[in-house]
Amino acid sequence: MKVIVLGAGIVGTASAWFLQKAGHEVIVLERQPGAAQETSFANGGQISVSHAEPWANPSAPLKLLKWLGREDAPLLFRLRAEWLQWRWGMEFLRQCTPSHMAYNIRQILAIAEYSRQTLQAVRAETNIAYDCETRGILHFYTDEKEFQQSLPAANLMRDLGCPRQTIDTNEVIRIEPALAPIRHKIVGGDFTATDESGDVHKFTTGLASQCVEAGVTFRFNTFVTRLISEGTGASARIVGAEIIDEHGRHQTIRGDSVVVAMGSFSTHLLKPLGIDLMIYPGKGYSATYPVIDNALAPRVSMTDDGHKLVISRLGDRLRVAGTCEINGYSRALNPVRCEAITRRTKELFPDACDYSQAQYWAGLRPLTPSNIPYIGKTKYSNLFLNTGHGTLGWTMGCGSGRAIAEIVSGRQPELDFAFTGMARTSVTRAMISAPAQVSHSKS
Repeated sequence: MKVIVLGAGIVGTASAWFLQKAGHEVIVLERQPGAAQETSFANGGQISVSHAEPWANPSAPLKLLKWLGREDAPLLFRLRAEWLQWRWGMEFLRQCTPSHMAYNIRQILAIAEYSRQTLQAVRAETNIAYDCETRGILHFYTDEKEFQQSLPAANLMRDLGCPRQTIDTNEVIRIEPALAPIRHKIVGGDFTATDESGDVHKFTTGLASQCVEAGVTFRFNTFVTRLISEGTGASARIVGAEIIDEHGRHQTIRGDSVVVAMGSFSTHLLKPLGIDLMIYPGKGYSATYPVIDNALAPRVSMTDDGHKLVISRLGDRLRVAGTCEINGYSRALNPVRCEAITRRTKELFPDACDYSQAQYWAGLRPLTPSNIPYIGKTKYSNLFLNTGHGTLGWTMGCGSGRAIAEIVSGRQPELDFAFTGMARTSVTRAMISAPAQVSHSKS
């Protein structure tokens, strides 16, 4: 059947890849001039299964109060006269209980591990070059209280099969010698050897190119203005997407099914259809620096927990990303937040990079209060969701694409995950941790 995919970030492009593998005719509609031009352009670069702890956790409310009014705060919440933001904020607070956090970790870890294995299979099949590093991810802590608070989540992840190992300061420095200058500040860390890093933009554009070679159609500079529905109740379905094409002309693209993978912009498109998604944009920042001394620059991807920054080596560049600004849909750069990233990076690796050549970027992460994405069915029989991946779009992208292709094809993914609009099916941990086999079946 003909499937329309809305959005050409990592999630939409991966969806298109697996849908064509399943034998469908696929057309991707994207408002930007190419794939991976928005949230998938310059993120932190981590495939971070170990970072499954959601932003909503028992310590979050107190931290938010402490950070109020600080322009350089890791999480900056600017209250607006916007009902969706207030609703989102109230639900976020509701998700901060220990029981909610434990449930959410299980869901995030399940889809993240499935996705990492899927990425590895796609990498082996396509040979896409994207500055991939398979050296693991290292979290380091400079605050004893933060370190102690991390231990229960690390224990839970180990119980669920994620090999996140708690380590001392000496082991932190052994894994990444570039941190030696701040040894006296580090109180401990954790390390997950199976995690990875790489350039999401390079991977997504490479995958999009291979999608085109396999027969997928991409229409760039194309704005989707609305989805056209017909029927009511159980017979309601989407018959097409109304667009403004690259020449400014209104058209209707018809298809048998539609997959919405538009990140933060999914909410407004679906609202007129009576689908109310709890997604709000969280503006994340990144800075990319040219490396000038390989011996002083890190090779292992890291998370600086105290400053909520992730650090990834991408070839001859160092990418540092993080912070979150809950403040509407603007991608305008806040100089204070940009300078805070560079200031911290210079503290960690003062002579590793040319900091005068920083390239700053901001993207809108599609945040749900729980950090669990919407993947699955809607009340419309042929309308599917693959959106709301928050800070883990790169981590979850390939697995989400693979799962939604199974669902659109009428099959249940081999994954114990709370898919939207679907009954849960339980699978064993052995099934989740087994090597991913990418299906080439036709439907």
